[in-house]
Amino acid sequence: MSTIVTASGAAQFLSLVPSLLGFTPTRSVVLVPLARGRSLGAMRLDLPPDDLSDSVASTAVGMLCRIPTADAAMIVIYTDAAVAGALPHRELAEAIARSADACGLTLVDAFTIAADGWGSHLDRDLPLGGRPLGELIRHDPVPGPAPDGDQSSGATLPRRSASDRRAVGAALRSLETALEVICGIPAGTDRVDGVDPAALESACLLDDLPTLFEDALGWDAAALTPMRAAVLIWCLARPALRDVALVQWASDLSGGDRAIDAQQKWEDGAPYPADLAERMWGEGPRPDVERLQAALELTRQVASLSPSAHRPGPLALCAWLSWALGRSTHADRYTRDALRIEPTHGLSEIVQSFVQAGHIPDWAFRPAT
Repeated sequence: MSTIVTASGAAQFLSLVPSLLGFTPTRSVVLVPLARGRSLGAMRLDLPPDDLSDSVASTAVGMLCRIPTADAAMIVIYTDAAVAGALPHRELAEAIARSADACGLTLVDAFTIAADGWGSHLDRDLPLGGRPLGELIRHDPVPGPAPDGDQSSGATLPRRSASDRRAVGAALRSLETALEVICGIPAGTDRVDGVDPAALESACLLDDLPTLFEDALGWDAAALTPMRAAVLIWCLARPALRDVALVQWASDLSGGDRAIDAQQKWEDGAPYPADLAERMWGEGPRPDVERLQAALELTRQVASLSPSAHRPGPLALCAWLSWALGRSTHADRYTRDALRIEPTHGLSEIVQSFVQAGHIPDWAFRPAT
């Protein structure tokens, strides 16, 4: 059930924007679509240089127009620049106003929060130095504390000790040895002596990947055993298996069953089902947010424990899951980390292209049910 918050004035509205986003933005353009005066959430874009104002304005209004019920919008520009006699980024505000008018969208107001003041670009009585930032206080209608950090906060992988990573590396080598012995799958590293019974047991989990991926969502991500981490590292390092995890975590167990069946048939020459492929592009039914968040926390922990050569796979999943949750800044961070290790890593390149093109999942523009 959503919380309806009424802003009695511009200062109160601006104080509530971080709660709409879940963070306090910096160097950003925030779009707040409205339907009959009610906020439909918020979207953020990087603050562009002045010479790209028209292009970013078109992109911003295009995003607003994709929301079927939106009939108006407000924008908030966050900048490190000073007011210095006039609100900065007037060109951008005016470009967005022109684009909105051309699309028949009402721009209710356009604000800038600068380093030393704030104000509305539509306020003809704005003081020369803007209004004091102290007016943007926290208001009672929003439960809980104000969000910490900006759009980049929270993207750093969990810190794990060197001994934790060594234990996972040893478990991964044992798992690869077990798979070579019982399945004939060549080990990616030097084999260890003997076959660890725990590795044999874990290797058997790969007989039913959908059940493995479904069970993994219920594991304590911050307390993964070395062998559980190794099994996921091994899977996510292989594109075919990683894609099954992506489809399943963005749908359900039956989606995983369909995905692995489709993958096997595709390898035999059959076309891959369009409704499964569209998930990767952000189309189709809206995924369950809690499910995506659980998968993201799991893959963040797996990435933090992975040997460097195996890390691009889980990092790419971190990127896609972040993008699917509307955290494109985080997705960009994960893709850059993955591509530094493996410059031609396929899924990382795909997600990076989404972010660079400003492509957002289609379900972000549809109301949640």
